[in-house]
Amino acid sequence: MTNENTKVETETPPAPLTKRALDWTQRVWRPAGTVVAVALALLLMWHVVNGKNGLTVWHRKTSEDQQLRKDIKQLEEENAQLRQHVEQLKSDPDAIEHEAREKLHYAKPNEVIVAMPAPEKDQGQPAGAGR
Repeated sequence: MTNENTKVETETPPAPLTKRALDWTQRVWRPAGTVVAVALALLLMWHVVNGKNGLTVWHRKTSEDQQLRKDIKQLEEENAQLRQHVEQLKSDPDAIEHEAREKLHYAKPNEVIVAMPAPEKDQGQPAGAGR
């Protein structure tokens, strides 16, 4: 009988329902929490790279900024050349005469201007090929 008594004494009664529920919750929610944390980290990483102000947008804006700076520098140089040309036209009679002859086709008295027709652009076809 002592064997049966010791056997009965060593058997533990079932744990209360709240303890079992707590154990089950810990077993299930820890891996689920890990999955949620990893998913949130991946979502955050995607947003940093591809978001509204992410790395790809930043890279695109940086290259656009460099291009605009080059354009501004080129326009400033062109502006300086035009200012210089205006100053020449204000003070240099030879520059004024050159502009009048070239752009306005003015001539001095007793001069004849002969206008040559502009050369036709070749369309890539030999003469008479369109007939």
